[in-house]
Amino acid sequence: MPVFLKTQYKGEVVWAGSTPANAGVSSEALKSLGLGFEGLKAERHAGENRASCIRVVNIHPEGTEIRNTRQLTILSEEELALIAADMGLARVDPASLGANLVLRGIPDFTYVPPSSRLQGPDGVTLTVDIENRPCIFPGREIDKAHAGFGPKFKPAAKTRRGITAWVERPGALKLGDHLALFIPDQRAWAP
Repeated sequence: MPVFLKTQYKGEVVWAGSTPANAGVSSEALKSLGLGFEGLKAERHAGENRASCIRVVNIHPEGTEIRNTRQLTILSEEELALIAADMGLARVDPASLGANLVLRGIPDFTYVPPSSRLQGPDGVTLTVDIENRPCIFPGREIDKAHAGFGPKFKPAAKTRRGITAWVERPGALKLGDHLALFIPDQRAWAP
């Protein structure tokens, strides 16, 4: 019996980007992504391992070498529209958020179950880690283009910031590709 169930949902790649190492938060828009086991080469979050950050400080002292499960930042086009509306903007540029992918077509995307898989046409497979909680850094980038709107980002993005993910199987993705969603075949935790 399969451990992952294929759902009816597919996310269309409507935006792709890479955040160069040592370039702050902003991504550069691309037409395609080549993904290896390390994620995107020369990208801010590339690597099979990483130094632990504030997000896991209750488990590991900051700077401890751990497995890199946040190689990619993936957002929902639908959730980005809700963030923009709550901020009073026509649009939020995914580049301002350090995005790697923006997908269209998967509802409630930020809450896709951890360990779900997103699989592309050539077999490239991304493993969902967890919700990517909003922070203040994208707000600073938004403020550069829309003065005074940056502080509105964090509250507007709560529950809509997308997910972090890591590469389970290398491959390529390009604009217009579809990623099939597979979810774990298990009940929700109920202690």
